[in-house]
Amino acid sequence: MKQHFMMFAAYNQWANARIYDAAADLSDEEFNRDTGAFFGSMMGTLNHILTADRIWMKRFTGEGHAPSSLDAILYKALQPLHTAREAEDKRIMDWVGGMGEKALAGRFSYMTFDMRTVSQRLAPALSHFFNHQTHHRGQAHMILTVLGRPSVPLDLMLFQRAEEGRAYA
Repeated sequence: MKQHFMMFAAYNQWANARIYDAAADLSDEEFNRDTGAFFGSMMGTLNHILTADRIWMKRFTGEGHAPSSLDAILYKALQPLHTAREAEDKRIMDWVGGMGEKALAGRFSYMTFDMRTVSQRLAPALSHFFNHQTHHRGQAHMILTVLGRPSVPLDLMLFQRAEEGRAYA
């Protein structure tokens, strides 16, 4: 099971790098333009992914800053957002890499925004964590399409065939 989640952590890092590389070509106006995506703009969407990751990592580890709102804007400019994304991806890779099979098969508890305590199995929560990132990266991809930018292939199979992903294929 650990190998499976290491693959998703590495894929997440790879796919984020590709989206951020594509976003680097956007003007400030394009980066902030409301395209009708759930979080509006590329800026809002990329902030949401980082915000949600920080919330879940705080739940998983008990450490780090967790924003109190899913639409928090942590960074308005791409470069500091990109730097924070890279650090969070490294944090995710390190955390998953340090886990044992027993921990992955176990449970964890956390507090929701509405102050309910939830206890659940870790592996299904991790599956949600990585699926959520993929979902919103798809929206970032849609934003690039709406803005007339070239397609950014993000398929898991492409990652597995790439040098970074061969260890997980």
